[in-house]
Amino acid sequence: MSDPLIDSLLGAVEANPADVVLRVHLGDLLLRSGRSEEAVAQAAAALGIDPTSRDARALMGRALGGPAEPVEPVEPVEPVEPAASGRPGFDWESAEADLGDVVPPMYSDGSTGPGEPDAGAFDVEREQLTLADVGGLDDVKERLQASFLAPLRNPELRALYGKSLRGGLLLYGPPGCGKTFLARAVAGELGAGFLHVSLADVLDMYIGSSERNVAELFRTARDSAPCVLFLDELDAIGQKRSLTRNSGMRTTVNQLLTELDGVGSDNEGVFVLAATNHPWDVDPALRRPGRLDRTVLVLPPDRAAREAILRTHLRGRPLERVDVAAIAKRTDGFSGADLAHVCESAAEVALMDSVRSGEARLIRTDDFERALKDIRPSIGPWIETARNVALFANTDGEYDELATFIRKRGRR
Repeated sequence: MSDPLIDSLLGAVEANPADVVLRVHLGDLLLRSGRSEEAVAQAAAALGIDPTSRDARALMGRALGGPAEPVEPVEPVEPVEPAASGRPGFDWESAEADLGDVVPPMYSDGSTGPGEPDAGAFDVEREQLTLADVGGLDDVKERLQASFLAPLRNPELRALYGKSLRGGLLLYGPPGCGKTFLARAVAGELGAGFLHVSLADVLDMYIGSSERNVAELFRTARDSAPCVLFLDELDAIGQKRSLTRNSGMRTTVNQLLTELDGVGSDNEGVFVLAATNHPWDVDPALRRPGRLDRTVLVLPPDRAAREAILRTHLRGRPLERVDVAAIAKRTDGFSGADLAHVCESAAEVALMDSVRSGEARLIRTDDFERALKDIRPSIGPWIETARNVALFANTDGEYDELATFIRKRGRR
């Protein structure tokens, strides 16, 4: 049945659909007339216009059969002045202040902040190793003595013969052959501190921070002189700039070149050693005179060295007449890391036999035989890459020693 007042209010709402008070009043009349569905529609429309309207929410509750929500006067809201910039009513300065400690800056300006190395970020160690602790590698030790250690120990002779100590030494060769161990032994021979650095210690996601890390690294080495600064995996830290599209890596190499030259500071007492498996990927500028200009090839251990390495890794294990010489003969081409793996695997064979029998037994030669059935030299992939470089891209004779080694292995 039509209600003239409701019909009049429907017309008024149609003429002014944004009037929340009018819609609530109309919805209340509809609800009292038993037209609850229409009342719900009016309440929903009012809440769509003003979700904070307590009258509209109360109407919705009654129309849906819930308890009536008491209507209280709403405190007037002070109008918000538009911000100087941005959307009206949004305080950008407060928002930036709130997020300042959560979101780090993208760029570095040299001030204290994210990406800056902490005080003492690089630890200088003291090594007890010497070259006498390195098994075999007599040719490498002789090269180290001639190019590095003897001039350092004999300053009078160095002055007599005009031998310069500028520049550093690059150790290269297949992985797992003891380059890092040699670097530690050199530090021990000199009685110097040892600072071991890899790509993870230098590279930083913030622009400018990687360069600052390199500068901090050399500053730490100078403050700890005499110190051996060992740059591990140099091909990653000092990759050829022509091969990278990352401007951050290029500027990091530039900073490394600057520090090696000692620009703005004195590198006296800082002995730079570096190691890489892929010297052909190192930026050529790093290997110019006065930088890493001396090179030593570290090859897989020979038979005598393999025997010494095996005895070192078997020290303290329970053995029963293990023929170390025979094992060394069978492991030609194995790196030092491979030999350590052979010892671990042989010990594992004996351990599992002891678990199954319930009685501990000693490690025997046949345990090594069983281990060697599943272990192959790990330097194979490196040999293939090195062969292509040494035999087909050795235009200036830089890799003659490597080429000789590759040819000898080919004849075996």
